[in-house]
Amino acid sequence: MTEQLTWSTEQRNPDTMAIDTLPSEGIVELVVAADAGVAAAVAAQTAHIAAAVDLAVAALSAGGRIHYVGAGTSGRLGVLDAVELYPTYRAGDETVVAHLAGGLDAMMRAAEGAEDDVDAGAALVDDAGDHDLFVGIAASGRTPFVRGALEAARARGLATVLVANNPAAPIAEFADVAVLVDTGPEVVTGSTRMKAATAQKMVLNTFSTATMIRLGRTYENLMVNVVATNAKLEKRMVKLVVQAAGVDEALAERLVSEAGDLRVAVIAALSGAEVVQARAAAEQFGPDPQRLGDPSGIRAAVAALQG
Repeated sequence: MTEQLTWSTEQRNPDTMAIDTLPSEGIVELVVAADAGVAAAVAAQTAHIAAAVDLAVAALSAGGRIHYVGAGTSGRLGVLDAVELYPTYRAGDETVVAHLAGGLDAMMRAAEGAEDDVDAGAALVDDAGDHDLFVGIAASGRTPFVRGALEAARARGLATVLVANNPAAPIAEFADVAVLVDTGPEVVTGSTRMKAATAQKMVLNTFSTATMIRLGRTYENLMVNVVATNAKLEKRMVKLVVQAAGVDEALAERLVSEAGDLRVAVIAALSGAEVVQARAAAEQFGPDPQRLGDPSGIRAAVAALQG
């Protein structure tokens, strides 16, 4: 058996051998049925994802950055996760940056050969900080571009994570934490834009969301670091204050406008204090990943103001 056939994502799926003979509904049923098992495969990696979150929290708390590294679909998912963190959690590329083999042009046009460039992956580590974390994303767990980055990061003593869909991923040896989600054969053999990619999206969503929560970017389950980049998000900021404190919309709108900072507005609404006092408390009780139960510091700030 060749090495390629040992990768579960490259094996033929016995349930879909006759998929090309089916009508549309039959094809859709098989695809949906195959996808139904992805969540369980991701859940089986809970402990490893949590360990990766701990590495991310440590890296960011020390002033480092998280680097997503991938090629093709895997790399595009890294870009997607990274860019969505700013409007949601006010975390820009100074916090999480994505590196796609072939550059950002490869987001719109496939650059399949770029994944074989080990040196390009290794070069990503040249300008990394001493506390940075590298997260490789590769369905097969062998992509040379990703290998280059993880191997170089490991050589520098930087923390590393691998997200892959091959339980026997060859480059897992370069990862401090390996999240190996066994999604099995694809409906269409080798088409890892399907189950494998769905699993990777779930892992990255979970990883980045848990990291942001640990860093105090939420209050309860509310986004208190939303950046108002459009009218919809401006309205959402007002709604978030209403949801957090139970105040009326008019007061919430005034506090958001005066504060210019959603976290400060929430503290003012919860405590009944003026915005200037809420701002001072917000600065005193900043987000702290070690403060379990109140990582955002909002509860502590409100308690101090009401003290």
